[in-house]
Amino acid sequence: MTNSAHDMGGMHGFGRVEPEPNEPVFHADWEARVYALQRAMGATGLWTIDGGRASIENLPPLAYLAASYYKRWFLGLERRVVAHGLVGEDEIAAGRALRPGIRLNRKLTAEDAKAVSYPHYDRPSPSPARFKPGDAVRTKNIHPTTHTRLPRYARGKLGTIEAVRGCHVFPDTAALGAGENPQWLYNVVFDARELWGEEADPAIKVSIEAFEPYLAPA
Repeated sequence: MTNSAHDMGGMHGFGRVEPEPNEPVFHADWEARVYALQRAMGATGLWTIDGGRASIENLPPLAYLAASYYKRWFLGLERRVVAHGLVGEDEIAAGRALRPGIRLNRKLTAEDAKAVSYPHYDRPSPSPARFKPGDAVRTKNIHPTTHTRLPRYARGKLGTIEAVRGCHVFPDTAALGAGENPQWLYNVVFDARELWGEEADPAIKVSIEAFEPYLAPA
């Protein structure tokens, strides 16, 4: 998440979250098609899952806030296929192909689709973990213009390492196509008042997953 409309944690003014009883997986047929397109195009290997997230985060704020969940997926996919030269912006505007399609390096069959699974992102560690459970840490007050998994509300805050979750692909570089750059991942717990101020309930604690480059010893 960048400093964009996507990073909504702790923001006020959007009303209560109202769960929908017996909510269906899809509310309309087009949502199912968007989901299928997302999975099929992901199988091409042209972008990472973090690159996909970044394409949604970088939508114009008004477009992002006005769109439903699957509409955001669709708009993000449009941006990715254009960025990778698969479709032209003029074709998006026309709503149809204006040139012959580009042949990809593989063909996804129905049988392939049945076997598509989510990949694993754990990787061998390049060095020992810097922190251990019980260590006091402070998150860095960073404001990147590109993708990061450190939410805005938890930046510059004092917390405690709860658990070490292993070494994983670093989303901040993977989103840019700049390599996996494996980093240690931690569960970090914060007092609610550290995050939200003195009016927060002192009994509440909030845990987030944070990569090692986001953390400094407290």
